[in-house]
Amino acid sequence: MRLYDPTSSGPQRNLSRAAVLASLEGKTIGILENGKLNAAEMLQEVAALFEARHGCTVRPIYSKSNASAPASPEVLKQAAGEVDFLITGLGD
Repeated sequence: MRLYDPTSSGPQRNLSRAAVLASLEGKTIGILENGKLNAAEMLQEVAALFEARHGCTVRPIYSKSNASAPASPEVLKQAAGEVDFLITGLGD
């Protein structure tokens, strides 16, 4: 029988949050939908509120194929180069 220590840690990751935006006025919004039913529609409604209230512009929707997995590095890199902030959420 082999026993494994469940308290061992994996590799350390250096993570940090993005800087807070001083204002939302005129910013460009990205939408990241997760492939679930109604996710894109719900997020478009939320983005429309940002457009109406803050004069934001909505970019085309970015997609990921699995709701439980992170978006691919390529999608995140593309979004980071095209938008000021990204909204995401679950459908169903």
